[in-house]
Amino acid sequence: MREVVDGVFELDIRYVHMHLVVTDDGVVLVDTGLPGNSAKVDQALHDIRRKIGDVRTVLLTHHHPDHTGNVADLRRRSGARVVAHAADAPFITGEAKAVIRHPVVKVVTRLMGVPEAATVDDVVTVDGSSPLPGFTALHTPGHTAGHLSFLLDRAGGVLFAGDAAAGKRGGRVGASPKMVSVDLAQEKKSVARLADLEFEHAVFGHGAAVSGRAVDRFREYVVQRTHRGLPGN
Repeated sequence: MREVVDGVFELDIRYVHMHLVVTDDGVVLVDTGLPGNSAKVDQALHDIRRKIGDVRTVLLTHHHPDHTGNVADLRRRSGARVVAHAADAPFITGEAKAVIRHPVVKVVTRLMGVPEAATVDDVVTVDGSSPLPGFTALHTPGHTAGHLSFLLDRAGGVLFAGDAAAGKRGGRVGASPKMVSVDLAQEKKSVARLADLEFEHAVFGHGAAVSGRAVDRFREYVVQRTHRGLPGN
């Protein structure tokens, strides 16, 4: 685990990141990692001198298992409220089941495990709404229909991009794997929308965080992709 900016910690759970944010009202989790890894979250809380009861809110970027894997257990033990977009909430609660067509994704999904169905306490329906003080929920569909990114008003702006984009070598920004995104054209529009914002730092579900005018890396990626004429790269 490492501290990206003051009070924002990135925790690696195998190949996926989740984030812990210390606020005046307790701890906010952005995503919860792969199924069966609640103990790693507990250890991370201990390392920053917090405990499970300090977790007040869980912000979910999207419904994929590597991001929602521990939400049911963490919610049950902490009493935290869970926030997700209306379009993804049914997959988190178990009311709907994602259709997986790509054979590689089918294998990876089986290896990850199936998250326990979890209650979603607050459903985001309005783009740009504030699920809690200091955070703005941005609807960035494409990877999933209800994908959310979150912008934290701290240290010049911290973007939690989820899987709307990914961190690449050399501090670059790129796309999430195409095989796991439902709408590449929509994903392209969402990344362009993020590039129109202002933020100094960006963290991702996959790939290294970017600090220092991180929004410029998004703008470079948008320009590069436009020149290539590709929906994602």
